[in-house]
Parts: sequence; C-alpha cells; structure tokens
Amino acid sequence: MSVYPGQPNASSATGTRNRVSDPAPYSGICSVCLDGCPGFCEVGKSSFRGREILYPQPFGKVTAGATKKYPVDYSHLNIQGTCVGAVGIEPDPDKATFPAVNTEREIGRNYKIKLRIPIFTGALGSTDVAKNNWDELAIGAAISGIMVVIGENVVGMDPDAKFKNGKVIKSPELERRVKAFKDWYEGYGEVILQQNIEDSRLGSAEYAIEKLGVNCIEIKWGQGAKDIGGEVKLKTLERALELKKRGYIVVPDPEDPVIQEAFKKGEIKEFERHSRLGMVDYDDFMKTVEYYRKVGAKFISLKTGAYRVTDLARALRFASDAGIDLVTIDGAGGGTGMSPWRMMNEWGIPTIYLQSIAYNFAKELAARGKYVPDLAIAGGFSLEDHIFKALALGAPFFKAVCMGRALMIPAFVGKNIANWYKEGKLPPEIKKYGESLEQIFINTEVLKNKYGKDFEKIPWGAVAMYTFVERLTIGLKQLMAGARKFSIEYLDRNDLVALTKEAAEVTGIPYVMEADMEKAYEILLG
Repeated sequence: MSVYPGQPNASSATGTRNRVSDPAPYSGICSVCLDGCPGFCEVGKSSFRGREILYPQPFGKVTAGATKKYPVDYSHLNIQGTCVGAVGIEPDPDKATFPAVNTEREIGRNYKIKLRIPIFTGALGSTDVAKNNWDELAIGAAISGIMVVIGENVVGMDPDAKFKNGKVIKSPELERRVKAFKDWYEGYGEVILQQNIEDSRLGSAEYAIEKLGVNCIEIKWGQGAKDIGGEVKLKTLERALELKKRGYIVVPDPEDPVIQEAFKKGEIKEFERHSRLGMVDYDDFMKTVEYYRKVGAKFISLKTGAYRVTDLARALRFASDAGIDLVTIDGAGGGTGMSPWRMMNEWGIPTIYLQSIAYNFAKELAARGKYVPDLAIAGGFSLEDHIFKALALGAPFFKAVCMGRALMIPAFVGKNIANWYKEGKLPPEIKKYGESLEQIFINTEVLKNKYGKDFEKIPWGAVAMYTFVERLTIGLKQLMAGARKFSIEYLDRNDLVALTKEAAEVTGIPYVMEADMEKAYEILLG
C-alpha cells in the first residue's frame, strides 16, 4: 500500500508498512493495532531488530531521500518567460536561439574552477554505494566538466591505508578516487576532498595535497540529511574492531565480550561506525583555513547543513572573514547514503527556506562592504528547472547547485545496463532502444569520436552520467532562452514568480497576481 509522504511508522526506506489502510495520522500506528500482527510497522519491527530500523535499508545498495512535504518548496515558484528582447546576445531571431545559451561559469576567489554547467556532486564518502560506483561518478564528472566531491572518512575506512604516528602515509582508496577524476580532467570541474574531525586527525588533507595533487579542500560542518556525524554499517567483528582502533565511535562496542558473543551467535548482525560532532569556533576556523592554505590548498570551501539560522549566520560571517572560495549550504529534505530515517524527515530547515535566509544574509554582508564568497545550494535538486530556480532565487550570490542522489542515479543505471547486457538480461523497456550498448546510449558515437580508442576505458556508468548532464544542460538552455537570458550570470530573482502568498513571504519573490502589475498597466493604459 502507498504511504502518505512524511507519515511516520511506515516507509519503503525502512522496509516497514501498516497493516490497515487508515493509520492514525500523527503517530502512524494502525488505527486498530492487533495482538497477533507480526509487526510490519516501524514500531513493531524495531521491537525485535532495534537500532537496525533507524536507517534506510539495505545499506550499501540504496540512497534515500526524505518524503516529508513542506509548506513551501521550489514547485511553488514558476519561471517567468517573455517574448521581448534578449539579454547577453543580440536580439536577433537567427542569433538568439536556445543552443546559443551559455551555461558555463567560474567559481572561486583566486583559484577559479570552470564548470560547463554550474552543478556538482554531493559529497560521496565512505559508504559502499559511493565506493562501488566511484569510477562511474568521477570519470562521468570529469568528461561532463563538473566538480566531484570526495566525502568524509575515505582514508579512515580504507582497509589498506597505512599510518605513522597517527597520520596517514598511504591510502590506496583515496589515491584511486583522485586518480579516477584527474586521468580524465579536461580543464573543467575539479575534485574536492572533504574533511571532518576524524579526517583532520588522520591528516588526509595534507596527504592528498602533498602526495596526490589535490587542490581543493572542503571543511565540513554538516549536511541536510542529518545533524550528527557520518555513519556506515560494518558486517564483521574484525572490521568493527579495526575502526574503533583507528579512533571512530563504533556501536555496539565491539570490544565488549557480551557483544562479541551476541555477534557470534547471530543475534547482532552488524555494527555502526559513527563520526564525531564538530565543535565550531571562530578562532579554530580561521586557524584551520590558514593551515590548509599553508600546506598547499588553492581552493577552500565550507559545507554546512540545515542548522538553525544562527549557525547559518556563523557560516557566512566566518567564511567572509576567512576569505574562502565557496560555501555550500545543504537544506533539510535532501538525500543520503545512510542517515537515520526519522531524523532525515524531521530535523532542520528545509532548502527553500534556508536559501531564502542565506540570500538575505549575503545581501546584508554585501551592503556593508563585506566579502561574500560564492554560494552553492543543496537539498533535493534533480532536474534543470530546479537548477534554474535555485540560481535565480539566490542571484547574484548563489553560483552553483549541488546535486546528490540525482547525479548518482546515472552511475547506477549505466553500470546495471552494461551488466544486464553481458548477462543477456536486458529489461524489455531498455532493449527496445537497441540490441547493443552503443545503440542504447544516445551519446556513444559522440564520445567515441572524441576519445577514440580511450572510449573503451570509460565505464558505461560514466557514459550515462555524461548523457544525463547533457540533458540537464539542454533543458537549462531552453528554460533560459524562454526567459531571454542567454548566459548564466544574467539569471536573477526577476525571472521567478511565487504561486502562493506564503511562498512570496518566504522567498521575497513577488506573488503571481502582483508581479509586474504596475508596468503591465503602464503598457495597457499608457
């Protein structure tokens, strides 16, 4: 049965469901809870599997996104079109065509990163779903001309990493991730390495800069899917003991003899590795930024989450004073590889609210002559209209959109289509496009022509990611042409209209029944 989005106690994410069709709306508990039911719901399943049901399942195979409906979201904004003029190009019908729209952008203060389209991946860290699809994601980002972010805990989770005096001196997994992007780098995009508490203690940034040639470091305060540190699940006692020894929080305690016995008997089937909570402090932040610059970072960004507005103010002011290159703000309602399901739905400030507040804060800083770093927004974006709305709503301060799950999907799809093809198990819905992979993927000949024999080295998941990014680019160009904006820097808040008065109040975008009305009457009656 379908579940109303945001309803507690039953979700496909946790593999739970109600027995009846009319559960109590607030608790989510079946209106008639029957003694004799096996316990399909979240409360029932948690009664025998406990902490396992906190998280979306199965771990390592899925990404998950919140299903809660917020009072206002980006669908409450519409894009304004016009039939007059052209901005950024000569207003000539033979020149002002949608293919002529320029979606390229540079971000950063001194070290400029060029993007073919102003999007980049979410931070893809130590979860299996990121590790197992990394080549597809990194190569896909490189050939598409966008940024890819290596998330937290990659070094700490690398079973083959080597350490000296508590600092990493070798990490084959981090080396693999950086190399996958750099080998296909074409002057657009970049690879960014994220740092949390454990990463900084292990010295992964220093190792990446000095040994792997990484230019860009991201300091992580948080994300939109959870208000605690990153976590993954561990399937063996040996792995749990290893990661506890490396300094991680591991629950239940793998060193406890009682827990070890429970695991051996099959009562406990997995452990959880958690990262620590960061403690933000102005002086520490300034010292950290200066330190990363001294060890060679050319580009420094900050990733902050859906915290209260005082923390958003801290992020923008600290970043301004430190003169960093980019602040990515991740709103509630986004997706993740592993976060507590109820937390993902019920904590934090939703993206459109958070971006609207951040715009106001940035505007105030700029009005007082303060430096405003480039801003990016994350939290539930997937298609070209989302990109347009986010950039227009935040103009001129928001320069890019971070897309998490949406940019992972092509990696899965391309990889799986290739595997199904080899096994002779292509689904009919895919097989109808052709009898070979070359026929199925629409950009095969384009990429073969560009890369020649090297095309054979490109994973089909990367081909799929390139194909998806091309679709986003074309779709964005069409929307921009309709708004008569022929280069990305010309998008602004005047390109949007609010469909409800509540959306207008939240965003500051004019209500549809009031927008342009004064000018309209001048035209009508002038």
